[in-house]
Amino acid sequence: LRTLFIHGARSVLRYAASKDDRFSRWAHALEERRGSNKACVAVANKLARMAWVIMAKGERYRPAI
Repeated sequence: LRTLFIHGARSVLRYAASKDDRFSRWAHALEERRGSNKACVAVANKLARMAWVIMAKGERYRPAI
């Protein structure tokens, strides 16, 4: 499961520079500060936490405004 989150995080980081939503801006800034590998693990961690909350509460994903 960890590998799948890492693959998803790499995809997020690849396209984060061209998007303007809050999560993409955070991911791109993190990649600039810490490097791509550390940013990839951090994004995967955040994706896992988001997935857990969505499954635990049974709610839909609502991005912060």
